[in-house]
Amino acid sequence: MNIAICHLSQNYRLPDGSRIQALNDLNLKLQHNSFHVLVGKSGCGKTTLLRLLAGLETPKHGSIEGLQPAQRRGIMFQTPRLLPWLTVWDNICFWRHGCGGSEEKARQYLKAFGLERFKNAYPQQLSGGLAQRTALARTLASEPELLLLDEPFAALDYFTRRELQDELMQIFAAEPRTILFVTHDITEAARLGQMIHVMADGHILRSLANTAPYPRPALANRLALEQQIIALL
Repeated sequence: MNIAICHLSQNYRLPDGSRIQALNDLNLKLQHNSFHVLVGKSGCGKTTLLRLLAGLETPKHGSIEGLQPAQRRGIMFQTPRLLPWLTVWDNICFWRHGCGGSEEKARQYLKAFGLERFKNAYPQQLSGGLAQRTALARTLASEPELLLLDEPFAALDYFTRRELQDELMQIFAAEPRTILFVTHDITEAARLGQMIHVMADGHILRSLANTAPYPRPALANRLALEQQIIALL
C-alpha cells in the first residue's frame, strides 16, 4: 500500500519556552515496494519525519495515510544500538520479543552480512562495520514492510559504507519493500534511491527519479543527478 504524508507539521518547545519548527507543511508520497532516499542538511527535519513514520511520535498537524497500525515497521539509526548483554545472534533474533520475524530470515541475513563466525560474539567485541551489519540484520529479520534507515552508514569508513550500500541494494532487489533512507550525503542519495526527495526547512523542495537498475556501481557517473540535488540545497 502507498503511504501519503499530507500537510505534516511538527514543532517542539525548548527549555526557554521558545519553539522550533521541525516540519513545515510537508507533503510526500511513498510508493509501495520502492526505494526512497531523503537527503538534506543537518537539522532540516529528516529524523523527525522518520520518528513520525515509525510511530515514535504523534503528528501535531497533518496526517499520514496508508500506514496501518499493524503494519510492521523497522527502524535503524546511525549508531547500532545493540544490546550489550546479548550475542550477535540474539541481537538479530530480538524479534522474538514480540515484534514479529523469522529465524529463517535471521540465518539468511547472518550469512549475507558475513556474520556467521561472529554469531556468538558480543557487541563490544565487534568493529563498527560489523556492529552496523548486525543492526541491519536485526532490523531486516523482523520482516518489516516499511524499512526506515536514519543515516545508518554515516559513521563508517568509505570501504565498509560502500559494501553495506551494495548489500542493501541486493536485498532490496531480491525482496522489494518500502524503504525510506535518510542521508546528508548527496553521493549516497544518488546511488541508492529510486526516488530522491530533497528536503530543507522542514519540507520537500523537489523529488527526483533515478531509474538506473540495481545493482549500481559505486563509481558510476551520477554527476548530473548530484548537481541537481546541490542546486536545490
